[in-house]
Amino acid sequence: MITLAIDTSHHVTVGVAIDGAPAARVVVEDQRAHVEQLQPSIEAACAQAGVRLRDVDEFVVGMGPGPFTGLRVGIATAATLAEVAGKPLHRVCSLDVVALGLAGRGMGGEFVVASDARRKELNWARYAADGTRIGEPNVSAPTGLPALPVRGAVPEVYRELLDFAGEHALDPGFLAAHHTRLPVAGEEPYYLRDPDATVPGAPKSALPRMRVRR
Repeated sequence: MITLAIDTSHHVTVGVAIDGAPAARVVVEDQRAHVEQLQPSIEAACAQAGVRLRDVDEFVVGMGPGPFTGLRVGIATAATLAEVAGKPLHRVCSLDVVALGLAGRGMGGEFVVASDARRKELNWARYAADGTRIGEPNVSAPTGLPALPVRGAVPEVYRELLDFAGEHALDPGFLAAHHTRLPVAGEEPYYLRDPDATVPGAPKSALPRMRVRR
């Protein structure tokens, strides 16, 4: 069984697992080049694992939370690959992936996984010691997080405001290998706020208003 996992909730990450064991991981630490970097990353991960894309048996994709533009690139790509290949697509919450990896290290109690949401905010979710999520993912200013140890991809500027317990980024190889241990996410991405870009309203006329005589 060959599994290919994609997550673009933060960086561009692609992983491959073969028979439940991680076989490749590619991480591009650029939050603003998802479109340009994703396809080369998929090719690199397949080459690293010694497999061909057409031989992939299933696809996995992280559904966020994450910035709108980058997140949708990964989701759309994974959905297209699965549809064209006629293979299943499994959806998971990106924060759950990090939490599961941390739980395997023996967390002593509840903790929070957080990632950069931009606009001076963090995406975050609360977890039990075994990695089970408590409630839904949230987005808020750093001061809005629970008073618990925080791990994840948190920018350094916010760490002194938190009980920061260490950086822990999403591992796409781990995601590919262990996605069956994660809760299934719905088809709707975790967009926790509106995108930066908005649809403009109707243009205003530059012509002077005409008064109608009666």
